[in-house]
Amino acid sequence: MVLKTKGVDALIFAIHRVLISITISLWLTSCPVHAGALVEFPNVSEQSQPPHLFGYLARPDGTGPFPAVVVLHGCNGFFSTSAGIADKLKWLGYVALSVDSLGPRNSSSECGRLFIEQAIDAYAALQYLSQQPFVDPNRIAVLGNSMGGSSALYDVERGAIEKLFDRKFRAAIAYYPWCRGHSATMSAPTMILIGDVDDWTPAVACREMVAQPHREGARVDLHVYSGAHHGFNFSELRPGVRVRGHWLEYNEPAALDAWEKVRTFLAQNLANPTTVMPGGIEGQN
Repeated sequence: MVLKTKGVDALIFAIHRVLISITISLWLTSCPVHAGALVEFPNVSEQSQPPHLFGYLARPDGTGPFPAVVVLHGCNGFFSTSAGIADKLKWLGYVALSVDSLGPRNSSSECGRLFIEQAIDAYAALQYLSQQPFVDPNRIAVLGNSMGGSSALYDVERGAIEKLFDRKFRAAIAYYPWCRGHSATMSAPTMILIGDVDDWTPAVACREMVAQPHREGARVDLHVYSGAHHGFNFSELRPGVRVRGHWLEYNEPAALDAWEKVRTFLAQNLANPTTVMPGGIEGQN
């Protein structure tokens, strides 16, 4: 019997779904401290490819509704470190959904190119979280690292992707994003955390970005850490390592200070549903 194309596509997707589930489950079980769950949720529309996405969901105890954060990974894909960020956010009192943008697309890397699909995936996660009874749909932020940080900027850049969706992110946090090409006019308060010796996503580009006039947008805070490299917030990068010609290394003082700033930023911007007001640039470290 010859299968119709639609049937073959459905079979291939079903196989991919099983493989992705197994892969993420192996990552999570390799580190027993993870207490969240693997979830599957629909993409932004029935026409979107892939039709479904996967992620790791961590939530505080209780019924909520809680504020929430969508977490976006770097260009090399979803690893246990992504789940680790979600777990840390959970202990701060947030529901956190770390999205796997590469697995469902059968991709091992998206380094070196514009991967706008990840920014759209964040809105699929936003839609999914907004429908959960334990989440406050008016208090959801997005946080990303590297490529995920760039995607977080795209998610709140006024007049770009955000105009396609009725529901918006309340705030955005970008660890060492690629800032070139971004406007500084944001639809929600935004914070950028980056090292001054990052040779993959240069801090100078972020300084130039936030120096652009953006009084019609939300506040943009830039924090530049002296002596910090790409990946400075991941303790797994100790000792440092060279990846694709770039140096990645953990920096404990920068990581601890950045996380404290994340905690404060989220508390300030997700405490209550508020109107986003225009703002300026905060002083740099």
